[in-house]
Amino acid sequence: MKKVLTTPISYEQIKDLKIGDTVYLTGMLATCRDAGHARVVKEGVWPERFSFRDGAIFHAGPIVGKDENGKEYMVSIGPTTSRRMESAEAEFIEKTGVRLVVGKGGMMDKTAAACKKFGAIHCAFPGGCAVVAAKEVEEITDCEWRDFGMPEALWVMRVKEFGPLIVSIDTEGNNLFENNKVLYKERLEKLLKK
Repeated sequence: MKKVLTTPISYEQIKDLKIGDTVYLTGMLATCRDAGHARVVKEGVWPERFSFRDGAIFHAGPIVGKDENGKEYMVSIGPTTSRRMESAEAEFIEKTGVRLVVGKGGMMDKTAAACKKFGAIHCAFPGGCAVVAAKEVEEITDCEWRDFGMPEALWVMRVKEFGPLIVSIDTEGNNLFENNKVLYKERLEKLLKK
């Protein structure tokens, strides 16, 4: 059965998800990268028209176009490596109450601990699927922090069954990428002994 999370995301929607599960997102999603995390965590500045609470963010740098009427639309929205946000993500989760963080690859111990403590999850979006992701954006509804430039601005969009998203950190703090590192290292050591 296809699991679809819908914003606003409650703890109930995500509490039974386990690392490795595949989910999709319907509702509101905002891009938020390095500059956005710094603005919230270091400067204490919040978006005026978007609330992170019980919401979803995407570590992504989109390419946005305009149609003949000047309406903005998503051309491409590729995920950014989530680990770049590791130094700020735990505090970001705590301060904002965001429930779903999406990006490329995994995150580390501080983020995993914050997901467990504050009831959030991190999901990996497959790299190389930026055009596919753009097709799952129904509409760009707003944009804040344009002073950062296109890739770093806070693009707010309505999405339908956005994904696939692979749960890489669950609400228990289990971490798929870090667990796999240990597993693969053990396997390599066994092979090298042979």
